[in-house]
Amino acid sequence: MRAIRALFGRRARLRWLHLIIGGALLMPYFLVGTVLVGMGGGGKQVFSSLPAQIAAFGLALPMAAATGFFALVRPLSVAAARALCGVPPALLADGPARSRQARVRTAAWYTLHLALGGIVSGCTLALPPFAVAVAVLPFFAGARNTWPAESPPLLREPWVLALAPVAGIAVLAALALAAAAAGEVLARRAPVLLGPTPEDRLAAAERRAADLAVRNRLARELHDSVGHALSAVTLQAGAARRVLDRDPEFVREALTAIEETTRRTVGELDAVLGLLRRDGEPDEEGLAYGPGLDALGGLLAHCGVPVAYERAGDPEGVGVVPPDVSREAYRIVQEGLSNALRHGGGSTPVRLLVAVREGELEIVMENPLGERPAVARPGGGRGLKGVAERAVLLGGRTGAGPCGDVWRLTARLPLTGPGAGTGTRGRAAPEAGTKGPGTGTGGTGMEAEERR
Repeated sequence: MRAIRALFGRRARLRWLHLIIGGALLMPYFLVGTVLVGMGGGGKQVFSSLPAQIAAFGLALPMAAATGFFALVRPLSVAAARALCGVPPALLADGPARSRQARVRTAAWYTLHLALGGIVSGCTLALPPFAVAVAVLPFFAGARNTWPAESPPLLREPWVLALAPVAGIAVLAALALAAAAAGEVLARRAPVLLGPTPEDRLAAAERRAADLAVRNRLARELHDSVGHALSAVTLQAGAARRVLDRDPEFVREALTAIEETTRRTVGELDAVLGLLRRDGEPDEEGLAYGPGLDALGGLLAHCGVPVAYERAGDPEGVGVVPPDVSREAYRIVQEGLSNALRHGGGSTPVRLLVAVREGELEIVMENPLGERPAVARPGGGRGLKGVAERAVLLGGRTGAGPCGDVWRLTARLPLTGPGAGTGTRGRAAPEAGTKGPGTGTGGTGMEAEERR
């Protein structure tokens, strides 16, 4: 039963069909080969001469191999191999063949496919009628009378005629076995010849790295925007609930702050979700959105904590700070305010300094160390790690930790373009999250975040 399934099962039939397609693809090349053989042989009939047909077949294969060097041959061959050969999709490459090695492999596969397909297709056309004619010889005398007169007398012996049906069935079985063997050869060679080359693997790794970078960027945007909003709203709502009966004016101001914060956050959330819904992968230009330092006033007015804001060098001026630096600086300040809300020490104002100095944008934020978080959040967060990642992408550096009786967050972002400072845009620098000005005894920013 297993042998019958191997020769005539669904997989065997699909592979047989794959070989027939290869034979059909070979026909144009074979016809050109017959023309060339006919021209070289003085116009003799090619289709009545087996040596001439073999010669035409030999001329067709190099022409097929030349076609296999076209880049689009590989995706077509891969699609056929996946659908008909039963090759796992993960073992085959995606996309056109770009490198020389990939094109050579594709040409070898294409030639092998057409060669085996041509042989199996020819046998499929010729052998079944022959096998049927042999199998019916004992039953139809007219079929035996069509034999040539010069055929061997042995073929007319009764015992030979009795074995004719068995011979016909054996011919069909041999054809099925040959087709199954050819299909197995193609299935085993497909991962080698159509599989990913080192260049394909490198390109796939780069695509995965780019996708992860985009995902991390979107995760940071969601964390900073939504996390800050939830902290501010929670704090304002809690304060309003405590003074609801005795200070209606404060409750009105708190509700206004909640309204402004949620409206701004919903807009930012819609922008991020729009990128996620968009077809294809968002690029850097698609991610270049969001508020900058020019919107810092609105953030500070409704952040839920008093802020003593000081600036130097006009950081909010148009053209002073590049747009990408301005956006990242806004998010860094937003995360610092979220930490102040969660871990602040009461009504003491948070001190914020944003200054442009010596080709860098400097951000310093200090808030009193409270005895316990103002807004609890189980498990801690990843805010300071995100701050460090934002700075590193711009070639900057950050520091965070307790300094005396205050918690200090610092960030220095170069203004001269990507790659300035301690890192390169898109590549993590060793200094990311390490001690910087204002770190004090707190260690790295990420360690400090865990301890908080």
